[in-house]
Amino acid sequence: MKLTYRGISYDYTPPTVEFTPSNEVGKFRGLDIRFRALKKAPVQQSTLDLVYRGVAYSTHSAQPSISQAGAAAPTPVQPVKAGLVKTEDKARLMMMNRHRSVKQRQQSMLTRLATEAGLA
Repeated sequence: MKLTYRGISYDYTPPTVEFTPSNEVGKFRGLDIRFRALKKAPVQQSTLDLVYRGVAYSTHSAQPSISQAGAAAPTPVQPVKAGLVKTEDKARLMMMNRHRSVKQRQQSMLTRLATEAGLA
């Protein structure tokens, strides 16, 4: 796709994102929506050549591995997948947030009323 930003043209290819099919269905503002889970989170590789304190480095190169005697190799951290939160948990969280906001609104209205009535 050919795009232009501030007079400079460039080619942009959006990353493809793969989803796993899901049977979870919800409602939002009266419309039915289907939830989808990512198969693999898209990670864009930077191709920048950077300089830090005079030392040039690149963000797209592989990091060196530890090969010292007695040193354990670091274990890779598994990313949290976006589709692991269940629909019931999402609904419960939304309900709790709504209840909290209603309580705060009621409390502020009661405080204003007490001030106007001269009780506080």
